[in-house]
Amino acid sequence: MTQHPRNPNLPNRHNRPDRSRNQEAANGAPRDAHFTKRRFNASSPLERLLILLVVAVVIGITIGVVLPKISQPVGQLTGEYTASGPAADALDALSVNDNPKTSSYQRDAFGYNQTDTDGNGCDVREDVLSRDLTEVRYTYAGGCKVKSGVLQDPYTGKTIHFVRGAKTSAAVQIDHVVALENAWQSGASAWDTAKRYRFGNDMLNLLAVDGPANQEKGSASAAYWLPTNGSFRCQYVARQIGVKTKYGLSITSKEKRAMQSVLHTCPAQKLPQS
Repeated sequence: MTQHPRNPNLPNRHNRPDRSRNQEAANGAPRDAHFTKRRFNASSPLERLLILLVVAVVIGITIGVVLPKISQPVGQLTGEYTASGPAADALDALSVNDNPKTSSYQRDAFGYNQTDTDGNGCDVREDVLSRDLTEVRYTYAGGCKVKSGVLQDPYTGKTIHFVRGAKTSAAVQIDHVVALENAWQSGASAWDTAKRYRFGNDMLNLLAVDGPANQEKGSASAAYWLPTNGSFRCQYVARQIGVKTKYGLSITSKEKRAMQSVLHTCPAQKLPQS
């Protein structure tokens, strides 16, 4: 194969001058500089002012939402505790006692599950399960012991498939909406046994709910615990007010403010009838 001698006057293709590279060097600009995005570095007074405005807005919103809930004077000024409607009116009629009786409480004094006021032969737990669950099945035809059912839990919003059993029954528990200890502290300590038994088994004050949520609530009033299901809070507070109204129980100032704050969002809220 004949090789042609290389013309020394022709530039080697590997040694060709890179015009674009030389031009970059001459201009002092990196290659593809016109594609480089401008970064926001707050170097101008206008950019710094915009940042300060955004920060001020975020702080203002945070203060406006949080401060009224943690400061009573601020909450009163902003209307956080302003409530109207049937439930709010009933709340205003309750007596306020900030020195409740806290000693000698006995849960057994309320005789929960020891009465059958409707005379149907079923204890109150089975009555509540039958009322609050759907797709209810009983352990035997004509009986009242609930074998299974579905609960749309008011406290968490979860759907719970209840099945009776040693390891499963606790998934659904019966809650005293006004806790027995709270009732004791707000007037029940002075009742006779018959009235305590009526209260302890009153269907108005009983709900089938998620077991862990019931355990979390314990004996807390609305001042310290509310359902995580926000859409049920108005009904929950209204039921507590209804129970306390029916039995002449008192509330604390903190409890009242917490209830007013909830009812502030639902001015037409009524008291439950059953």
